[in-house]
Amino acid sequence: MKKTIIIITTVVVLLFVVAMCISGRARDERYGKPQGMDAAAVDGAGNAALPDSVVRLLMVVMPDSVAQQLLVRKAYVCSYNKETRCPNWVAWHLTAEHTEGPCRRERYFHEDESVAAPRATLDDYRGSGWTRGHLCPAGDNKWDRQAMYESFSLTNVCPQDAKLNNGLWNSYEMDCRRWARMFGDIYIVTGPLFMRSKQHETIGNNSVAVPEAFFKVVLCLSGKPKAFGFIARNGSDERKQDIYVHSIDEVERIMGMDFFAALPDDIENVVEAEADMEAWR
Repeated sequence: MKKTIIIITTVVVLLFVVAMCISGRARDERYGKPQGMDAAAVDGAGNAALPDSVVRLLMVVMPDSVAQQLLVRKAYVCSYNKETRCPNWVAWHLTAEHTEGPCRRERYFHEDESVAAPRATLDDYRGSGWTRGHLCPAGDNKWDRQAMYESFSLTNVCPQDAKLNNGLWNSYEMDCRRWARMFGDIYIVTGPLFMRSKQHETIGNNSVAVPEAFFKVVLCLSGKPKAFGFIARNGSDERKQDIYVHSIDEVERIMGMDFFAALPDDIENVVEAEADMEAWR
């Protein structure tokens, strides 16, 4: 009898392992398997710092022709492009608890050695006339020292106009923290926009591409689900009152990306079709 129980238990465990492998393979085939899962991407137990359900929701579906290396960090997921030396996008789950914390702002940016050279270096930005614009901002990572450090990786920044970085972009980052506190949590995806028909400016010996614009999409699932997006030109004359708010469907059309594809269709189809800013007040 005891032997029979042991055999049955072993079979159940094996079936569970197989099921988990199949589930993971299906996710990887759709979204791409995360890379760079080194010590900077896992917690002390060797597990991914971000829950799998959050990673799945944050994943962005892009054309196969776009180069990407997925990096899962403690606070965010990054799709890195070796051709532009910039992220395609960075996404994170911002909770009310993560909008504040004891960690001071990191003083220095650092090169990300988890991606192959040629890659962005500190020297590429020096004297270029462009700032190192955070995608996942330092202000969203004060809750954890490792998260703060990783937000200063050069795979989390793009060349950004100084007035945009310190003005409109910073203003929307503060808005996102306010919304996270108001609603409890939000999901954010942001990244550079490179015009397809344009020869991009580059900086430094490693030819880091300068985006013509930036996009940001924000999703809230607390209460009645809602979402919106916007695109800001990478210039010094953008003002908040001049920014046209888009539905996520419109940003997807412009970017050629599919955001929040893991949402149930009945929710995704509704929240991505409209941008009602009254719902965010």
